[in-house]
Amino acid sequence: MENYTYNSFTLKLEGFKVTELSVYPVFLFFFFSYLIIILANVGIVVLIFMDKSLHKPMYLLFCNLPVNDIIGNSILLPRLSSDILQSSSVHIISYYECVIQAFTIHIYATTCHTVLMIMAFDRYVAICNPLRYAAIMTNKMVIKLTVSAWGVALVMVGILLGLTIRLNRCRTLITNPYCDNASLFKLSCEDVFINNIYGLAFTVVLFTGSIGFMVLTYTKIAVVCLMSNNKSLNSKALKTCSTHLFAYLIMLLCGMLVIILHRFPQYSDYRKMSAILFHIIPGCLNPIIYGMQSKEIQKFLSQWFQLRKVLPSQMLNTNN
Repeated sequence: MENYTYNSFTLKLEGFKVTELSVYPVFLFFFFSYLIIILANVGIVVLIFMDKSLHKPMYLLFCNLPVNDIIGNSILLPRLSSDILQSSSVHIISYYECVIQAFTIHIYATTCHTVLMIMAFDRYVAICNPLRYAAIMTNKMVIKLTVSAWGVALVMVGILLGLTIRLNRCRTLITNPYCDNASLFKLSCEDVFINNIYGLAFTVVLFTGSIGFMVLTYTKIAVVCLMSNNKSLNSKALKTCSTHLFAYLIMLLCGMLVIILHRFPQYSDYRKMSAILFHIIPGCLNPIIYGMQSKEIQKFLSQWFQLRKVLPSQMLNTNN
């Protein structure tokens, strides 16, 4: 008979199946991935706020992505890195820490969709209604869009976790290297029908909503570009939209891979790794994609590096 522990505040996490030879390579991969994510995303946020020429709706809305990447990866990767170094295959975590981790991870995943949706709206207005862009995309509108992106995620995830927290727990083992909603409600011996229904509806609404919105906005953008003979407009649209679409597809494919692998229990190790790569890949690539695409960011970095080279030479001349 299975042993039950009711409402225990100490839970166990099932870690990765890592061999002794691969412990340090995996740890270094997580460590350097986190380092790159923090440096790149913090750097690009600071850069945007320092340079007044970047105080535009497109860049201010983009700031939501690096902030989300920093929060999502900071709650996941440091804990995973420390667990990898421990010899035990099962790691202890408190119930409250587990709930916070699950909440943050779901906020990260949901906000990836909502932020990219408001960025798509910005590109739609800029290309399809350029004469009214300044009147529509005011600072007030940027704030409204940002609050909407985070607000929708907070409400949806708050309900998701609220339905799980209400359940009594009779198990303590989470068959995952980190906490998420599904892992938490599987600890309960109560009826989780409502959790399953809401979780399915949550996923369907989020994916169909974001995919539908992207298809609609990009279809309209494509129609405007095809009907326009303005090569400058078409070039600008292709450049900014391809960057945004590439970032969205990376996030979407990583997320769908995790959902698909959930249907195949025999590939649980691949599912665990793909779930972590869902955080790492966009977090590393988003700053690079947008940094390489933006002439303003390239110009600022070029001027900054030139200034760094000039200052030492001036100091040497002054000393001489």
